Amino acid sequence: MQEEVESRTVTLAITTTKMTANVLKQAISKYLAHCKEKKAEKAREGPVKPCGKQSVKQLIGQNQGVSNIEITDKNIKDFERIARKYGVDFALKKDKTGEIPKYLVFFKARDGDALTAAFKEYTAKTDRKKEKPSVIQKLRKFKEQAASIDTPKVRKKELDAR
Repeated sequence: MQEEVESRTVTLAITTTKMTANVLKQAISKYLAHCKEKKAEKAREGPVKPCGKQSVKQLIGQNQGVSNIEITDKNIKDFERIARKYGVDFALKKDKTGEIPKYLVFFKARDGDALTAAFKEYTAKTDRKKEKPSVIQKLRKFKEQAASIDTPKVRKKELDAR
C-alpha cells in the first residue's frame, strides 16, 4: 500500500536561496515539459495491441477476420480462464433474446486451432463437473441413509443386550 502511495506522489526538488513566485513558476513549467516529453515518447512507441479478452469492436478493428461460436453454458468464467491459458484473442457477447441466455464467443480466424484445443479442455472440464456429485447431492444422500435407519429398534436391542 505504501509503495502505491509513493509511486503516485511527485517530488519536486528546487535548490535556491530565495523562493519566489518566478522560481516556482519555472520549476512547474519544467515539470510539465518533462511530462509532455514522456507522453510523446509513449505515442512514438505505437499503439498497444490488445490481447486476450476484449470488446468486439477492438477485435474487428484488428482486420484479421472474425469467427464466432455459440455457448449456452452459464459458467463462462471457466472458458475465459482456459482461453487466456491458450492465448486466444476473443470477445464475449451475451444474447438475451431467448429464454436461456446464450453467449457468442467471437475470435480471430487465425486462432481457430488454439480455440479448438481450448474448447476441448473446456468441455472436458464441464463434463467432469457434471459427473462429480455436488455437496448438496451428498447431503441429500446422507439424509436419505439416515432416515432409513430405524433408531428405536437399535435402541431397544442395545437395552436388551444390557
